[in-house]
Amino acid sequence: MSTMTIPDHVIPLPGDPRLAHALVAAVEDALSMCGARARLVGITAVPTHEPGTITGVLGVHGKATGFLIFNVCEPVAKALTSGFLQEKVDTLNSHVVDTVGELTNLVAGGLKKRVADTPWAFQSVTVPSVIIGHNYQIAYAKGITYLAATFEQENAEALFLDQRLFQAAVSLIRV
Repeated sequence: MSTMTIPDHVIPLPGDPRLAHALVAAVEDALSMCGARARLVGITAVPTHEPGTITGVLGVHGKATGFLIFNVCEPVAKALTSGFLQEKVDTLNSHVVDTVGELTNLVAGGLKKRVADTPWAFQSVTVPSVIIGHNYQIAYAKGITYLAATFEQENAEALFLDQRLFQAAVSLIRV
């Protein structure tokens, strides 16, 4: 599992460190449901193009309102689904789509719990939607706080880096 061991004062985190730590911990907890491990490889406060082809999107509403995305490449999605279902999954199918939606929901739930006593608190979430494909863009409104954590999944079978990366991101505005 990834852990953030460098003190915040040594390498400052972008944005609010409470939000960054909460997002990373929520992803780690969600991955544990799949028996998966990943290493945190980056955090950014600048919106980036999602690296994977399968994206779970879920709205959040409360003191902070916005959305959460969980973006994975197909090999990572199939590996996570295999762990979640405890059976080998070799093709992109409805189980993979359902797992990405459920992981999006789990990350949102973990984040909700961890930010409950912060200005980023939200009380409700929407049903997750899953987008498949590369040809989309997300337009971010002015004034939002964006934070993305990129992870590398431990997968000895993946030859290329882009076959091991996935990302969780939040886009929030305080209301």
